[in-house]
Amino acid sequence: MITDKNGNNWYKIGLHIHTKRSDGGRQPEDAAAFYKERGFDAIAFTDHWVYGEECELAGIKVFSGCEYDRGGVESDLGVWHIVGIGMTSKPDLVPGPFAQGLIDKINEAGGIAILAHPMWSLNSPEQIKKLHGLSAVEIYNTVSGIENGIRPDSSAIIDLLANEGYILPLVAADDIHGYGDIACRSYVMARLESLTRENLLDAIRNGDFYASQGPELYTRREGNKIIADFSECVKVKFVSNLTSARRVFEGKSLTHSEYEVRHNEKWVRVEVVDRDGNVAWSNIFDFR
Repeated sequence: MITDKNGNNWYKIGLHIHTKRSDGGRQPEDAAAFYKERGFDAIAFTDHWVYGEECELAGIKVFSGCEYDRGGVESDLGVWHIVGIGMTSKPDLVPGPFAQGLIDKINEAGGIAILAHPMWSLNSPEQIKKLHGLSAVEIYNTVSGIENGIRPDSSAIIDLLANEGYILPLVAADDIHGYGDIACRSYVMARLESLTRENLLDAIRNGDFYASQGPELYTRREGNKIIADFSECVKVKFVSNLTSARRVFEGKSLTHSEYEVRHNEKWVRVEVVDRDGNVAWSNIFDFR
């Protein structure tokens, strides 16, 4: 947990983790200990079609979770992976072809539905826009770039969706299977009064968190200005619908940046990059 200068508590949480209950490389207790030793405050086990209840394991909070996937490996036929977090009961689900049914059942069970790795799955903006009831989308998925493909970064799809007014909170996740050097790389930092299921789900739904691989990132809007404070970084990017504008700033030890939103900018999000190439992502500010 990190306490910021305003006294807010930020918890480090891994939202997409696999164990030997499906296709992961460790037993649940070993996986929990692994993440606790690396500074995580909480995790969720999201094994494929294996519902995991909320518990405490190896001294770390484990939220209920599961990953429901439909479609095979042929993206042109439709590949959908929906992560459910915080359900209070096992969703009434059986394998089938439709993503919307997965989302509906997760919500009915009291959880939130997160669209996993849309770039890896090649989910088009047109397909995603038809879905309703999602609470977040993965902007970065570690395994999709290192162990299992070449498309970890879904920001292009997310930006295209934002252009059309389809805006979701942005999470980063490991989607870990093998527990090698890439483990514990991508996570969310959620601002919570206490580490409870209700507080976490509210924070995700409301965008009261940021996604990160290491840098701290605190953003706020004041009128038409976005103010960003962050741990020491070498680059800050203000990403928007504009194709041409000075929105990238570089330096040896940046910790603060402000951006005046132009009259024709519909939305803006912030990325910061540290000297080791680790990134943090804000949620999207909507100016429409």
